[in-house]
Amino acid sequence: MPNDSRPAVLELIGNTPLVRVSRFDTGPCTLFLKLESQNPGGSIKDRIGLAMIDAAERDGRLKPGGTIVEATAGNTGLGLALVGRAKGYRVVLVVPDKMSTEKVLHLKAMGAEVHITRSDVGKGHPEYYQDVAARLALEIPDAFFADQFNNPANPLAHECSTAPEIWAQTQHDVDAIVVGVGSAGTLTGLTRFFKRVQPNLTMVLADPVGSVMAEYSRSGTMTTPGSWAVEGIGEDFIPSIADLSSVHHAYSISDEESFDHARQLLRAEGILGGSSTGTLLAAALRYCREQTEPKRVVSFVCDTGTRYLSKVYNDQWMNDQGLLARKPYGDLRDVIARRFEDGRVISVGPDDTLLTAFQRMRLADVSQLPVLVDGQKLVGVIDESDILLGMQEDPSHFRLTVASAMTDKVETLPAGASLAQLQTELDRGLVAIIADASGFHGLITRVDLLNHLRRSLA
Repeated sequence: MPNDSRPAVLELIGNTPLVRVSRFDTGPCTLFLKLESQNPGGSIKDRIGLAMIDAAERDGRLKPGGTIVEATAGNTGLGLALVGRAKGYRVVLVVPDKMSTEKVLHLKAMGAEVHITRSDVGKGHPEYYQDVAARLALEIPDAFFADQFNNPANPLAHECSTAPEIWAQTQHDVDAIVVGVGSAGTLTGLTRFFKRVQPNLTMVLADPVGSVMAEYSRSGTMTTPGSWAVEGIGEDFIPSIADLSSVHHAYSISDEESFDHARQLLRAEGILGGSSTGTLLAAALRYCREQTEPKRVVSFVCDTGTRYLSKVYNDQWMNDQGLLARKPYGDLRDVIARRFEDGRVISVGPDDTLLTAFQRMRLADVSQLPVLVDGQKLVGVIDESDILLGMQEDPSHFRLTVASAMTDKVETLPAGASLAQLQTELDRGLVAIIADASGFHGLITRVDLLNHLRRSLA
């Protein structure tokens, strides 16, 4: 195929389905979700990736053999990588370190070069991801800085594609659209289109708690930004392309509510969306339930949830972040990441092989396992060093039983022990085994304690 031919995959961007939500309480309203997850790159950002590159090619900012540079929460980078790599460009992306592993792996798999920066610094800091991208764009020869936050092709993509699709799919009958703000391209593009065809349409802003956008749209006041775990939406500044003139309602949605609604959407409707989809769904349901007369409301599944399997849909990660409700005990059981009573302990039996123990450690990303008889009674603990002992001389030791290598003289702490006692146990270089007269409760590592202390500060 000639290098100058337009890649066929680009024709799959846009014209995404609009589906009706049927298994949530939407009050008197009808709620539709536009499945932007069905774009070939898995998100709504495919639209702007194509639009920004096409525009840069037309006006000469991006030349054959050039490099595309961008700061991104992941999805814009995926859109740019999809389009840019298909067209033969080098793609250099700067992402903050809170991005999911799946996004980073996806970017690298497509041939993009990924620079990871701090997510705990704001605009103006030398390590802020947008400032790093701008600096790279100046340093790299023949670089095109996509700059989604200021690029007019960003909102234009939604004005010319996303908005007309919604208008046609709703048969010119829509009362409100619920949208988030990352770069503000979606909000601004939709606002421009609907001001022409449906001036009375209401824009509803869904914003993570910690972002400045919701309060700014309500009062015009800039608040001090906080932090949030939701990816892709929410800002610590007001993007230059943001048009908030049609926003009549703005909801601040917590991380807990966002992640929970994303998980609910999968269970109830079978739709696998990302964390920002949960934010939008939570805000859309609030808006719908507050109405006193029927309205037709549209929101988005912004991206696919397959790139959040290690986060939104991972109970262990959710627990570590304090985003999954679980029973509090007021003792060391609250520090245990995988509690026995919750059915989350990964264990081996004394008759299992060392290979089985090693494989379970790898699967669970842990370095030690409790050894339980019949999955109930604690009889020992085994760690990586136990398995490694003697393995270098004879790899067939993998076939030996766990009982042959485990530590069977275990020292335990009762659930009622203090944090100071726990710290003393961990300082000895040991994993803390929590057990008492009521039975085995689980293991505590240094990382578990650090997670507990971090959640206590939140």
